[in-house]
Amino acid sequence: ESDDSIGCDRSQNLVDICGEKKFQAFVCDALSVPVRNSSCDACISIAVIHHFSTAERRLAAVHELARLLKPGGKALIYVWAMEQEYNKQKSKYLKEKRASKGKEEEINTDIAWGLFCDQMHDDSQDSACSDRVLNDSKDKGGNAKQGINSKLPVHTNRTSFRSQDVLVPWHLKGGTNKKGECVKALQLPASSKELQEFSPVFHRYYHVFCEGELEAACKSLDCVRIQKSYYDQGNWCVVLEKQ
Repeated sequence: ESDDSIGCDRSQNLVDICGEKKFQAFVCDALSVPVRNSSCDACISIAVIHHFSTAERRLAAVHELARLLKPGGKALIYVWAMEQEYNKQKSKYLKEKRASKGKEEEINTDIAWGLFCDQMHDDSQDSACSDRVLNDSKDKGGNAKQGINSKLPVHTNRTSFRSQDVLVPWHLKGGTNKKGECVKALQLPASSKELQEFSPVFHRYYHVFCEGELEAACKSLDCVRIQKSYYDQGNWCVVLEKQ
């Protein structure tokens, strides 16, 4: 049987990596995927929806997955959990220490993020990132929507989450060349003092989900039913079926 799998991402760099590995992928917005209605047997959304800054946009992302599915088709969704300790067990995110011999460990099921190489590498980066998140979360009257504070807390890696809406520090892997251009447009979560000292820091927005939150959002859509809902290593997960 032929494999008709396709992938998509907002990052051109990650899509290029897929191409190098002979996978079919293209750049698009998760809220507007250029694929026909009811044309997919299955969809997978791993570590994506927790990056949308409002409940409306997060729900729209689930609805877009449902639009793509054929009747009877299934979708798997993973998002970061607020609860990094569940049933008296800590997730690997909290437990894992610095990897040996300088190797980088992965953080939950998230993936490396493609950076734009023209971003500023100065102290204004952090506040600019916060401003962009806040602008995206404002209503037409210019007022911040409920649930987003005027200043988002910066999460300390490898610790429990204290807020659902946070900025997670990521360090650029590879740094910059003499011209200030990105040598490698990939970043990994900060996990060592060496990275913190020599790598530019970028703060990425996350909305970490509380227990039942993802499930409740999915249940609000008439076009899908939840086939399975579970917790997996610091992530809340659902399997949906298109009605």
